[in-house]
Amino acid sequence: MNPNFRTPARFGLTLQTFKTALAAALSWWLATVLAYNNYPYFAPLAAILTVQVTVADSLEKAVQRIVGIILGVAVSVLIGHWFSIGALSIFLVILAGMAISNSLRLNNQITSQVAVSSLLVLAFGHSQGYAFGRIVETMVGCAVAVGINAFLIPPNAIPSAEASLLALGKRAASTLSDLTLLLGQKGGNWNGYNAVESLIIETGKSLQAIHLAKQSQKFSPFLAKTRARLDVLSYGMNQLERVTVQIRGIRRSLADLRDMEDYKLEYPKIERISEALRTAAACLDHFGEMAIQPSDENKDRQGALIRRAQTVQLACLNEMTQVGSPLVLREVGGILTDLDRIVKEVSADL
Repeated sequence: MNPNFRTPARFGLTLQTFKTALAAALSWWLATVLAYNNYPYFAPLAAILTVQVTVADSLEKAVQRIVGIILGVAVSVLIGHWFSIGALSIFLVILAGMAISNSLRLNNQITSQVAVSSLLVLAFGHSQGYAFGRIVETMVGCAVAVGINAFLIPPNAIPSAEASLLALGKRAASTLSDLTLLLGQKGGNWNGYNAVESLIIETGKSLQAIHLAKQSQKFSPFLAKTRARLDVLSYGMNQLERVTVQIRGIRRSLADLRDMEDYKLEYPKIERISEALRTAAACLDHFGEMAIQPSDENKDRQGALIRRAQTVQLACLNEMTQVGSPLVLREVGGILTDLDRIVKEVSADL
């Protein structure tokens, strides 16, 4: 990051903060022109709550706030016509507003907005014109917030998605390599379960990063050219998700294999499985870098790693002819099948 931009961030002056403040100020000014109100506080309030990390999130918040303010105003005007502001009217307006929202199966954000809007209009507005002005102010604030988020340095989550893809590939490689400990142990408590579960959690977080990246460019006109790039990252992440499933199966097979009575006797004939795990892990370790920077050099390196892993797997298959235990043979065959699928998933053909 450029040092010139790092210093403001240290004091909390982030781009998101600047956008929020700008949206609030512009919405106030615009609302005074359109709504003819010297104090259009609903407009900057809507802008502050609408500016989100992505444009898609901002649109979602905008819709929620507009629907909430309309329902809230309607309930407040109805009850305010019969009751003056007080404990009873506050109770009734919030109760009715939230009940209507819940009956319409609206989400919690809209339900909360209905309650807040109805309370504010009941407290400060005593005419239908006043209530209508608050709706206009809210729509202005939401529109300004979405516009600023979409056109003023729109958020780009692709760098974060790239980092997640790279980290997940290395995490998967490390987990697969660590599973060789199961072959070396003749007992012990470690079974690799927690390591694989951590990998599954990390995979979920990485998929969420890709989802965020898709949202960031979905409604941003200046990020449309990144669509092809994002498709490549999404494809790579889906491959690693399938790899995670294979690693889970390998861990289970290795744990079951170690608990078999024939394991110690047959181990010298299947010892090369450890090398097969490590060579497949090497393919995973380099996959993220190749997906992010698909240069000829990275593709050639990935191809060499894949050929090496396939050679070792074939050697393991040849040695399996010496295994006498059907149970050991079954588990080793399952492990090699999963390893073959992993290598195919992270091929150089992106």
